[in-house]
Amino acid sequence: MMEIDGSYGEGGGQLVRTAVALSAITGRPVKITNIRKNRPNPGLKPQHLKALETTAMVCSARVSGLSQGSTEFSFSPMEIKGGKYRIDIGTAGSIPLLLQCLMPALPFAEEKIELTVKGGTDVAWSPTIDYLRHVTLQALEKMGYAGRVKLQERGYYPKGGGTVLATFEPCKLRGFHFKNPKNKLNLEVQGISHASNLPSHVVARQAEAAKTLLLEEGYSPDIGTECFELFSTGSGITLWTGFFGGSALGKKGLPAEKVGRQAAGEILPELRSLAAVDVHLADQLIPYMALAGNSSYTVRELSMHTKTNIWVTEQFLDVKFRIREKGELFEVSVD
Repeated sequence: MMEIDGSYGEGGGQLVRTAVALSAITGRPVKITNIRKNRPNPGLKPQHLKALETTAMVCSARVSGLSQGSTEFSFSPMEIKGGKYRIDIGTAGSIPLLLQCLMPALPFAEEKIELTVKGGTDVAWSPTIDYLRHVTLQALEKMGYAGRVKLQERGYYPKGGGTVLATFEPCKLRGFHFKNPKNKLNLEVQGISHASNLPSHVVARQAEAAKTLLLEEGYSPDIGTECFELFSTGSGITLWTGFFGGSALGKKGLPAEKVGRQAAGEILPELRSLAAVDVHLADQLIPYMALAGNSSYTVRELSMHTKTNIWVTEQFLDVKFRIREKGELFEVSVD
């Protein structure tokens, strides 16, 4: 059984999610210790538990130590099985983060997997569901990944109640070299500004503030709006183009204009750079690149999440990532 130090590098939930996914793929049992050791509340949180339990269910894994607050657990996978699964994370646990744990393993399933997941679609410290759909999955499609995510209902913190239908087909990953678009000003920045149980002017103000900043920089924004009456109350905006995204969430007392400007302020540094992918996609791509081989990208900043994902991936797979500085960019590649 492999032993992974869960406090390494970024030392958060992503290390655990990547390790479990690669354990499922390789069939190598793993014991993870010191989970979230340096966080204010160490150990597994309910959201981590649900992701790990779901992955264990999909690959018939034997597990021990899976409980709230646990700082170590073991995971011994069997075969990755297809079929239909219904998962309720509870309250506003992040649906994108749960899928992030499962997705690297799903190309290796025996047959199609269909997941109906209930929880939070747009919550803090997580990719938004729109980022997953329009940035992550679009990038993975270039590598031969076969997955679709359909948003059925949004869920915000703290109530959640959002629902997503996700379908994944067995597939063979292939290498891909992500390149910087020759002229990013020709890219149309798309987006969606959304809210539930709030006045319609909130989504309009979020969208208008983001549009104003993007127009000032010479981009052509196309930002739609959605206003609902759902189980949970909240708002947010996600912007995307190519392999770049930016998002922000509303909260009580935060003006809608500021939410829109925050989302634009997150994507603009990516668009100004000569990078091929944004800093968030950079870390998500690592396990897929290792599984596919012969892949590369450039990114403007090498985050601790990316460094940690590289380290975890190299523990499981016989690969070695190369990192080279190219001017103001970092090139990350694997043969």
